[in-house]
Amino acid sequence: MTVVSVPVKRTALYDEHRALGARLIPFGGFEMPVQYSSILKEHEAVRRRAGLFDLSHMGQFVLEGEGVAEWADRLTVNNVATIKPMQARYNIFTNAGGGARDDVIFYRLENRWLLVVNASNADKMWKHLSGSAGDSAVNLTNLHGRCALIAIQGPQALAMLAPHADANLSALKYYFCAEASVYGRAAVIARTGYTGEDGFEIFVDGEHAAEIWRALLADNRVAGLEPCGLGSRDVLRLEAGMPLYGHELAEDITPLQAGLGWAVKFGKPEFLGKEALLAQQEADDFRRVAGIVMAGRAPAREGYRVFLGDRDVGEVRSGSMAPSVGNRNVATALVEPEAAVVGTPVAVEIRGTKHAAAVVALPFYKRS
Repeated sequence: MTVVSVPVKRTALYDEHRALGARLIPFGGFEMPVQYSSILKEHEAVRRRAGLFDLSHMGQFVLEGEGVAEWADRLTVNNVATIKPMQARYNIFTNAGGGARDDVIFYRLENRWLLVVNASNADKMWKHLSGSAGDSAVNLTNLHGRCALIAIQGPQALAMLAPHADANLSALKYYFCAEASVYGRAAVIARTGYTGEDGFEIFVDGEHAAEIWRALLADNRVAGLEPCGLGSRDVLRLEAGMPLYGHELAEDITPLQAGLGWAVKFGKPEFLGKEALLAQQEADDFRRVAGIVMAGRAPAREGYRVFLGDRDVGEVRSGSMAPSVGNRNVATALVEPEAAVVGTPVAVEIRGTKHAAAVVALPFYKRS
């Protein structure tokens, strides 16, 4: 059998990560930093001050044309046409069975749309979008790997970024964006993020990414800004109850199962997977994502079985120690309905031994 190796790409910030001593791993087709100093230190920086992330591996597509909103509304569960200029909105592309192709963010700019998709789904989503455009009045441009994305997240993110941007960032509402400049370089700045904290995401040409990254660190290291990797980002998003594609969402896990029913707008005339989701909602007998806190120190890991009494009712989808929740071990699990009720005692099987746990409301952590 011939093994074909797929080359791993590098973001525009690869040399910066090497210079900072990051531990790099393949992720989403790119060589990405999983951590610099330690996951705990980086986590603490984001919760207390701010952290700097390279998200340039994420897929970025530009959508242009008068037909974008109508076309995208037929492929997604949330409303697209009602997004205001310079507003962002979370959405989910679904398949015919209601499963999630990908969860994404639409940014409506003045004369175009920016769509950000998960890195692992970038190729799949590009094929899906290209194949669905057909004769609609939509023009697509794939910027994946060409444009960079830098996120600064944490309670001091505004104070750290605002002096270096020519937009009034304090007036920028959550899930809105501005076309501005950062350190004199043209960018789109969005008040969005994936950590459960306030913060901004900066979309910029790859050739200027390293300059901005270095400047932000140099100007804010004394104030406690830390470069952060994928490891701390995963802990932060899990604490905040945010889904990760391939874990809480997948082609065979619907938005309803993931607890994202608020994003499904059944009032839209039609969208791919609507009938399947309506049927699932009416039956209400589906497995769904629930939050779990372990009673002891045993960690719940992806794939571990969850029991209600002696009955196997599902599996862990994500798990981690959660510093923001008293260093408890927390997890999400896809379980049968009766095992998803808050307060229900369950058990997680770890190496043949059942460990006590309890179902809790999501998110585990919410900033004040």
